[in-house]
Amino acid sequence: MQSEFNFFQHWYPLSPIEDLDPQQPTAIALLGMQLVIWKPPSSDTYRIFADRCPHRLAPLSEGRIDEKTGNLMCSYHGWQFDEDGSCQHIPQLEDPKQLAKNQRRYCAQIFPSREVQDLLWVWADLDSPDLAESTPLPLSPYVDASKGFVWSSFVRDLEYDWQTLVENIVDPNHVAFAHHGVQGNRDKSRTAEIEVVSSTPNRIEARTQTGMNSTIAIDFPNHIEYTIFFGTEGKQVGLVTYCIPVAPGKSRLVAQFPRNFAKTLNRVIPRWWEHVQTRNLVLDGDMILLHQQERFLQERQQQESWKSAYTLLPRTDKLVVEFRKWFDRYCNGQLPWREVGIVSPPILPIAENRRTILDRDRQHTQHCSSCRNALKQVQRWQRVGGVYFIITISVTALMPDAARSRWGWILMGTALLGLGIAAGLKYWLEPKFFFVDYVHARKK
Repeated sequence: MQSEFNFFQHWYPLSPIEDLDPQQPTAIALLGMQLVIWKPPSSDTYRIFADRCPHRLAPLSEGRIDEKTGNLMCSYHGWQFDEDGSCQHIPQLEDPKQLAKNQRRYCAQIFPSREVQDLLWVWADLDSPDLAESTPLPLSPYVDASKGFVWSSFVRDLEYDWQTLVENIVDPNHVAFAHHGVQGNRDKSRTAEIEVVSSTPNRIEARTQTGMNSTIAIDFPNHIEYTIFFGTEGKQVGLVTYCIPVAPGKSRLVAQFPRNFAKTLNRVIPRWWEHVQTRNLVLDGDMILLHQQERFLQERQQQESWKSAYTLLPRTDKLVVEFRKWFDRYCNGQLPWREVGIVSPPILPIAENRRTILDRDRQHTQHCSSCRNALKQVQRWQRVGGVYFIITISVTALMPDAARSRWGWILMGTALLGLGIAAGLKYWLEPKFFFVDYVHARKK
């Protein structure tokens, strides 16, 4: 049965712009399609191509940006493409006239793209650029400095499917338990009763009350936003999330966190520190739960519907139920993997290695410019502390006895301090960029 909902004819944010490297191509996946992001030196904006050279289908993301021409060069045979996807040079072609004559065959496939609200967006359908032009982006009204808001951004790849990610985000009642000690407290949890206000083929709206009035809106296929009002001074905080379907059992979360108070904290607290101390911990708290939950549900759905596989509560699971009904009604309970040639196995395996499921480096650090740069500095200062320790100990040992008795203790103290800083960076801070095992039983 043909799905009523077209996942491809929509705008998707791929990455915060600040996390992209303008000096080299970046590979990224969306809806089972491999894409490449790159920035022509003569342009202020990025381009998004299908990540395959038309010659022999080599990945353009393994290419380079040519210093002389500013074109994207395929590293396999040196074909070059300009910012519009037109092939500008084929080293193996003896007659340049053949290039102009066969340009349609030689060009790269370019996707419509935009840069709005500090995010790079792509239209996922190559064949409908006119529709892309007339379709508004699913933007948050609160990612807007003119309205008094500040915000930060975050991106991470996840080891579970798009539908599991959506279902999790629209369930506020898991926060106090799955994120105990990070964003909630299991001993002080307050049940959020959900009221579904409206449900259409493109949008679901709900309200919830847990001491603070909040609204939840789902703009399909990717935009989910919480708006929370509290106090009498107009204080407002938002959770703006974009749920990106990557591949079977894989998704990506692009999130923004706007607020109209405590604005100085955005300048004082480094972005990378917020990521390693809070944002990654929140997703770690969900990751293994959802990775395994998804596989268990797949097993049960071989024989029964989610309606009987789950034991749902009428007051608190209303939005989960509404989303699942929407997914069944308009998408036949399936993502469009077959449309891009992906035939996924009936049940994806559960990863046995916790490091694979909670791999912060692969899922986040490699994508985040702030964390990449912070990690380089952490590793640099480790070396500085170690070298300082060795040099200081050596100098102290070579000093005359009189000088050593006077200055030796001070130098030894600073040497040990340098060694302690290096050890702290190595064994406490550096692992936070790679892997932190999240064990709920140890969260007191």
